[in-house]
Amino acid sequence: MSSADAIENNPQPVAEPTGHEGHDHGPEGHNHLPGPVLNPECSRELSLDVSTEEVSKAYRTAAGNFRKYAKIPGFRAGRVPESVVLRRFAADIRKEVIDSLLPERFNNAVRELGVRPVGQPQVTELTVEDGAPLHVKAVFEYMPDFSIEGYKEITVERPSAEITEQEFKDEIDALRESHAIVEPVEEDRPLAKGDWAQVSYKGQIVAEPESEPITAEDSLVEVGGEDTVPALTEALTGTKPGQEIKVEFTYPADYANQRLAGKPVAYDLQVKAIKKRTLPDLNDEFAKEMGNYENFAAFEARFREHIAVAKRSSLENQTRERLFKVYLERFSFPIPEVMVQAQIDTRLDRGLRALAAQGMTPDAMRQLDFGRLRVAQRGSAVEEVRIGMLLDRIAEEEKIAVTDEEMEREIQIAALQSRESVDALKARLSQEGDLFRMREQLRREKTASALVDRMPVEG
Repeated sequence: MSSADAIENNPQPVAEPTGHEGHDHGPEGHNHLPGPVLNPECSRELSLDVSTEEVSKAYRTAAGNFRKYAKIPGFRAGRVPESVVLRRFAADIRKEVIDSLLPERFNNAVRELGVRPVGQPQVTELTVEDGAPLHVKAVFEYMPDFSIEGYKEITVERPSAEITEQEFKDEIDALRESHAIVEPVEEDRPLAKGDWAQVSYKGQIVAEPESEPITAEDSLVEVGGEDTVPALTEALTGTKPGQEIKVEFTYPADYANQRLAGKPVAYDLQVKAIKKRTLPDLNDEFAKEMGNYENFAAFEARFREHIAVAKRSSLENQTRERLFKVYLERFSFPIPEVMVQAQIDTRLDRGLRALAAQGMTPDAMRQLDFGRLRVAQRGSAVEEVRIGMLLDRIAEEEKIAVTDEEMEREIQIAALQSRESVDALKARLSQEGDLFRMREQLRREKTASALVDRMPVEG
């Protein structure tokens, strides 16, 4: 639950304890529970007492409500004795009494403390029974008040987002590489550096003769390429299609395939064909292949703009990280544990969605050690909560808000991504309580962007 979800917004501000959580004396009796795990630096305890007269009145009202509709064999509707109703519906009546007596009193008591609650209060003691005073003790976390004095003086340098000609060249070269055409070489000649050899092979790790062979059919190997082991380039150079060769070499220790890294492997290779990789020319025809561009000049202008946007976004993220790191070092304050746990839930949910997208089955997910995963996520979750709290305070200080137009635009983007109608998405987000969180996140993004824009540009 977010920091804005105060007790006033909770229809039931205290969680009803059950007997197994503590010591239950009687069906309507006394519960004494161990204290919940909350951050003592930002938690408060409240004790409330309600008179016997008010408790008895609440019991009479609740019992009367149940008498009206209770259907019990042997009794006419509405004529069931109160003693029978109290016995048959003891737990439900007890809950109704609690709900009628505690919420407003709890809300008033919290308001008098002048703090903003976070999450739902947790009951540590509760005594409620007909003919006796009600006593409840509960603890809750609250949003701590902390200083951000001096945040405007904190600066980190921001690299220039201007696109250099070398950056443009690198990006356009990468684009050409991605659209290269591989064609067979028709002339009768041997393989040379720069060619692509189409080969089939079978290899065996020398020190592991019983291991599964390494095989491939019609694989392309760039002769002299950066990713080609030099010994393989040497063995292929000068060969022709149809030739079979044997070669043994040791892969580099930092080779990408960990199974082969640092190991000697013996290969039997057959050269099938020689192929040439041709890069497209940067002309009007290439521009039209890339989209609805009139000529290459129009494409180049759009491509430069695309690179600039990507660079600005990347540099803004880098600057944010540096700025947030300084903020975390500068400002120290307690964090409600409920917010940390909620952020851990969010991080785990994102991780599980990613695993599902990669094909992990629900059965496999259930085998994960979630206790260990929660511990592993805690450090990052704490930092994210602290940054969120800092951004919220800065937004309050600078009166940064999200307009309805900005919110509507964000919902439209989210609807496109989720392939839902805008109205359906709004209804779902509203039902799940996520509209507030979306607005909160937008305000944090807006605040962070405003802070980054103030940072001095290097050079």
